[in-house]
Amino acid sequence: MARIRTIKPEAFVSESLAAVSLTAERTFFGLLTQADDQGRHRDHAAIIAGQLWVLRPEHTPSDVETDLAQLADAGLICRYTGPDDKRYLHVITWHQHQKINRPSMSRLPDCPRHIGSSGTRPIATAPVTEASVTESAPSPHGTLRETSREARERAPHLGPPSEAAGQKDFTEHSVKDSGALPASAVTPHRPDLGPRTVDLGSTPSGAASVPAPNTVSAKDLLGEYVAGCNHRPPKAFLSQLGEQVRRLLDEGIAPAHLRTALERHRAKGLSPRVLPSLVHEVMNAAPIPATHRAWTNPADLDAAYGGDL
Repeated sequence: MARIRTIKPEAFVSESLAAVSLTAERTFFGLLTQADDQGRHRDHAAIIAGQLWVLRPEHTPSDVETDLAQLADAGLICRYTGPDDKRYLHVITWHQHQKINRPSMSRLPDCPRHIGSSGTRPIATAPVTEASVTESAPSPHGTLRETSREARERAPHLGPPSEAAGQKDFTEHSVKDSGALPASAVTPHRPDLGPRTVDLGSTPSGAASVPAPNTVSAKDLLGEYVAGCNHRPPKAFLSQLGEQVRRLLDEGIAPAHLRTALERHRAKGLSPRVLPSLVHEVMNAAPIPATHRAWTNPADLDAAYGGDL
């Protein structure tokens, strides 16, 4: 259901909106009225065309698809796939410009690439202090830890709390004399786990490190595609093709498969929407079996068997 939304005066001097066509700008303003209270909407060009361009039939769903591609490239909307494999979009700056009284929960799935696009704010947590850790954390034997005051009385050489937190004048001798932890509570050093100074929760180094993420972007692949063309394709064509490449990369398709599919796509001069089918063909096409030839008796026996019969 359409809703009353806010359009600020700054929208007409926005550099992001100035980078798209007038029809894309009109589609964007229309999406503000059709999106739910969290700024989400179905990413379906035919549905959007029926809602926003019903009295302008000359602006077809294909033209709306071009508008959406321009808005996505300009960073005004984000297009994503939900858990039900349906396409959705949301206005990226929705919660900066739309102040809604008592917003309702969205029935559409959240965007996986923009954490907090639902408008919920993280719960503020109090900063961790020495006193909170000392008083709340139980000791290894189940007894209450000493308070910071008692700890300073038992170990006055540690100085005031600010110095203790920074471990000023901290020596091995002071640990042995304080008696704060029994020897059984200290974890023995294991050489196979590396030095004690290594944070075991951080990313390991060496051969066990996590591989670097794929650095090939949709812009790189599209640039290779344009470089192989005799003439630069139209802007609308490249916009739709770039969106297809971006979606396939987000699904985890290997860049090598995408390059091969783009070469076939360029050679055949197909529509951008055919690219997923070409990727499927590159990834899963079975080799063509050899043609079976049925056996037939030779017409010339002497030529076939050399007179051995």
